[in-house]
Amino acid sequence: MSDLDSLRATAHPIRLRLLSLTTGAAMSAAEAARDLGVSQASASYHFRVLERAGLVRVVEVIKVRGGEAKRYRHESSAQPFDVDAPHERLPLEDRQLYVEALVDELRRRSSLRIDGPALSTDAELWIAPELWRRVVHHIGQATTVLHAGAQRPRTPGTVPVSMTLSMFPLRKP
Repeated sequence: MSDLDSLRATAHPIRLRLLSLTTGAAMSAAEAARDLGVSQASASYHFRVLERAGLVRVVEVIKVRGGEAKRYRHESSAQPFDVDAPHERLPLEDRQLYVEALVDELRRRSSLRIDGPALSTDAELWIAPELWRRVVHHIGQATTVLHAGAQRPRTPGTVPVSMTLSMFPLRKP
């Protein structure tokens, strides 16, 4: 799948949440639906969209009341999602839909925030290109560490956390 297909597949708050849920554990549509407070049919539909885009895969099929249920898992890569891959410039409209989905999800998560270690920043700066490449690399490494440590929701000894990040170079005014 192309970066455009991946971007379009993630440009929906439910699909962003499914990717987060299935980073730490494989889940069926019914299991994810309970966590998200949506119908099983809705979760199943969104899983299929993510699967077609190559963002989740079926890792097991379980027997459920005489039928079968697929369990999906998001196999997060070592690289965060690149919305501006140099080999495939993504259309502005699709990038804007993705950002809108991130904003909606950040609003939802912000309402769940509790006290504890946290960072928040906003900046529009002029810096050297090499420094920018280093920062993007380090932030990419941090997201990899978070994804690698993800566990099934509500695992004893874990706490839910949120990380929403969008970094990009700007056009000169």
